[in-house]
Amino acid sequence: MKVLLLVNGSASSVTARARVLIQSIIAENHDVHLALTSRRGHASRLARGAASTGTEIVFVLGGDGTLNEAANGLAGSDCALAPLPGGSTNVFARTLGIPDDPLEAVRSLLSAIDANQIRSVGLGEVGGRYFLFHCGMGFDAAVVQQVERKAALKRYAGHPLFIWAGFNTWLNHYDRSSPRMSVKHGGKLINDSYFTVVLNTNPYTYLGHRPLSFAPAATLDNGLSLVVLRTMAFKPVMSIVKDLVSGKQLRDSNTLHLADNLPEIEIVGHKPFPYQLDGDFLGEVSSLKFTWVPKKLRLVCPLIA
Repeated sequence: MKVLLLVNGSASSVTARARVLIQSIIAENHDVHLALTSRRGHASRLARGAASTGTEIVFVLGGDGTLNEAANGLAGSDCALAPLPGGSTNVFARTLGIPDDPLEAVRSLLSAIDANQIRSVGLGEVGGRYFLFHCGMGFDAAVVQQVERKAALKRYAGHPLFIWAGFNTWLNHYDRSSPRMSVKHGGKLINDSYFTVVLNTNPYTYLGHRPLSFAPAATLDNGLSLVVLRTMAFKPVMSIVKDLVSGKQLRDSNTLHLADNLPEIEIVGHKPFPYQLDGDFLGEVSSLKFTWVPKKLRLVCPLIA
């Protein structure tokens, strides 16, 4: 089988030794070519080029941002994506049940390929770009922006860095004085969102080994899920965080709007708002329109999935 191993050497957990060992393991039974990403957007072009020249599987060793780029390059093609954990959090790979260790992960995915455990899955789409697991707007995007400003520290202090960025953003880098956006779906209008997340999978993220489950109904086989936080007051927000950390399921309330299996969502800002896609900060916009696209990406899934 013709395989591309696409590596982001700058990702938090990627080492030269791991790259060499992974390439050697894949090469035992497949024709594997190595490609290194060198700049933003490069993984999309490399993946798209591989798909157009008959490559059947693209293994991606990198963080969620690199994985997102590769997925965008492969979406709509017959070439399948095989995620290997190489970042600080690896949300999508862990959501699929792929082992955290990249050497265990590649063996798991090779076994899945041998068993033809490859399926077509749905993606979220916004602004002409697909996403694998979620798009965050408002507060969490501002947190991601702060993390990216300290990108050199992610290799050594991944999760503590996110926690620090959360508190720093809350105190110094996010306007909590008024709602930032309105949210429309299925004839409903929520006009007072401070923080909105559109999810294609669950969990939202991980705190260490603990999943933060925003939308248990979100899967790769149904529509989008939506979480809208309607307050940034300290006490209710901390109550929600406590429920998430303790594993309690979130419920629709005066402070939280939840919806699942949505084909379309529209976000309109009261003023420009920041957004991030699969953990990659993309700047500020005035509005966004979301669509769920079924069976858009061929994905290698571990045998336990």
